[in-house]
Parts: sequence; C-alpha cells; structure tokens
Amino acid sequence: MGKFVVKQTATGVKFDLKAGNGEVIATSEVYASEASCKTGIESVRKCAPTANLEDQTESGFEAQTHPKFELYQDKKGEFRFRLKARNGEIIAVSEGYAARAGCKNGIESVRKNAPDAPVVYEEA
Repeated sequence: MGKFVVKQTATGVKFDLKAGNGEVIATSEVYASEASCKTGIESVRKCAPTANLEDQTESGFEAQTHPKFELYQDKKGEFRFRLKARNGEIIAVSEGYAARAGCKNGIESVRKNAPDAPVVYEEA
C-alpha cells in the first residue's frame, strides 16, 4: 500500500506519494504551512481516482476537463505527468520516465494508491 510522506524543506512543507515498493510516484509543490500541505493531500485523494487523462504526446489530443492528469514530454524527451485539481491548479507532479508506458503506469499507481494512503511524517 502507498503512503503520503510529509517532510519539512528549507522553505516549507511538501509531500511525496510513495508506492508500496517505496518508489516516489508523485510530488507536491512546497507549501507554506503543514495545513496547506494536508489540503493538497486531500485534493490528490479526491481528484486522482476520477481524473481524466489528457495525453499531450498524441497529435490532435482532446483537451479534458479538470480534474485531469496531463501526460507530456519534457525538454529532455522524458515523459512526465501532472495532476490538476478541479480549479486547474497543479497538485502533484511526477519524475521523468524514459517510456510513455512507464508514465501511464505511474498515473495508474497514483489512482490506485492515493485514495487510502496514510499520511506519515519524515523525521528531520
């Protein structure tokens, strides 16, 4: 089972969603407070299971409504996704994947793990 790992940074608080194997599958922005970080986690829990997939690597892709996962290719040619909430704000992003299929697996892992993932705190 996955888990949300909350940790302090030099400038605030962030979370990583980790799969059962310990791999990071999505990361948040840095929030100013722990309360806003927890709100971000709840937003991921709520949006991930039903978010549409907008595959921007396909030519002529159809724009999807929020919430949605946007699958795209970065400047280095790696595949990434970002999860956008109902209001269009980015609430989680992935690391780079060498293959599009790996990125899609990452999205499915977020869908599966986020709803029931417990929140744990990383020791400083």
